[in-house]
Amino acid sequence: MLHGLLWFPLLIAFIWLAWAGWNEYQKLEAYRVWAAQFDRAKYDIYAVLGQKDDTLTWGKPTRSGPVELQQFSLTQVTQCEVQAGDLPVDPNHPPKGDRNVTLAFHLRDQRRIQIPFTELALALQWHTFLQQEIKRFQAKSIENLS
Repeated sequence: MLHGLLWFPLLIAFIWLAWAGWNEYQKLEAYRVWAAQFDRAKYDIYAVLGQKDDTLTWGKPTRSGPVELQQFSLTQVTQCEVQAGDLPVDPNHPPKGDRNVTLAFHLRDQRRIQIPFTELALALQWHTFLQQEIKRFQAKSIENLS
């Protein structure tokens, strides 16, 4: 009986780990279905992000699909930067460690949007890509006005 009592916490831990794994699998499957509509997308435990043409959409991942979805146009962005904590990150000299990494956007209507990332390297990759996209779409919108 003593051996059974010693193994019981291990059994509880195994059941909890199995549930956590199944929960994360359900989130990934819901994300996969959601991400199919985008040209480029990312998933992590903090946020999902998708880009289709000049529109960025992001929200929180759940088992039933992303929730609290928000979006904006890249043509409205005045500044885009990666932040670690509350400090801007120099892409050429990133700090060591990942701490409260966000991709921050400043929009023309004075809104400031922060999308959380778990990894600094991934945030820097998205920053580089989106900087090019912002320039491309803003040049395109200027060209259409002419």
